[in-house]
Amino acid sequence: MKSSSTLQSLHWPLILGLTALALIRPLFSIVGLSDALGKPATPLILTAAITAAWVLIVGLSRVPHPVLTLVAAGLTYALASIVLSAVLSPILTGELQGPLAMPLAIIPLLITNALWGLITGGLALLLQRMRAGRSPSRAAR
Repeated sequence: MKSSSTLQSLHWPLILGLTALALIRPLFSIVGLSDALGKPATPLILTAAITAAWVLIVGLSRVPHPVLTLVAAGLTYALASIVLSAVLSPILTGELQGPLAMPLAIIPLLITNALWGLITGGLALLLQRMRAGRSPSRAAR
């Protein structure tokens, strides 16, 4: 029961906003900006900027479950990118590309983005605790 109430208590508008922010990365690729600005630098810079934004947005807020919030954002981003790829790739290239064209890629995609959320969530939690004046070691006891 507790885990379902925790999931229900998550701030879903924030999670969806963080997901939308992360969709900037695939959109840069779709519209050709990643190629125009240079690969692999552009995707790496965008990923770093999105990561920093996630940590700062959640870490500077009073979100009660920062780690779970950002894991949910990572998973929601993965699902959104799968859907975006499924809808746009046939329109843009004439054929289905991406995870749905290679279903074995879906699980690693979900795991990678859940780990991204876990790491950023841990950093956001650390930032929240630092702002509250508690050291992470004292708060864990």
